Amino acid sequence: MEIGLRDSVAGDIDWLVELRAVVLRSDLERLGRFDEVRVRDRMRAAFQPRWTRIIVCDGEDAGSITVRPEDSVRWIEHFYLPPARQGSGAGSRVLRTVLAEPFEGRTRLNVLQGSPARRLYERNGFVVDSEDDVDVFMTWSGAGGSDG
Repeated sequence: MEIGLRDSVAGDIDWLVELRAVVLRSDLERLGRFDEVRVRDRMRAAFQPRWTRIIVCDGEDAGSITVRPEDSVRWIEHFYLPPARQGSGAGSRVLRTVLAEPFEGRTRLNVLQGSPARRLYERNGFVVDSEDDVDVFMTWSGAGGSDG
């Protein structure tokens, strides 16, 4: 499978809000937090094309990853691949590409409690900082990098 990243444009938002709704639905339902409108509105409100890249798999736009700097922290956000692409190794490849980019500071993210994505992050060197009933906050330790 060929995987690449392209810069996002404002016009990507329409399909990205739908992708977010599909990807997060089961986790949000399990947590009792799924709302058809809110899941889309939150993506529309947070979308920043300058920090977001589109994941291209075999020549087709497939997902997204946002890498947003905030002071001395690089936040990984809105990292979505459709269910059909999950488990293929695409997520690990994209994550390793982003982590290899130069940055002075920590790399952080949050993942929903119980999400299988947490295993992806742990395999790639993220460790838990804190958690609550909904979110698990993680920081990259600089270790990891196994395929998955």
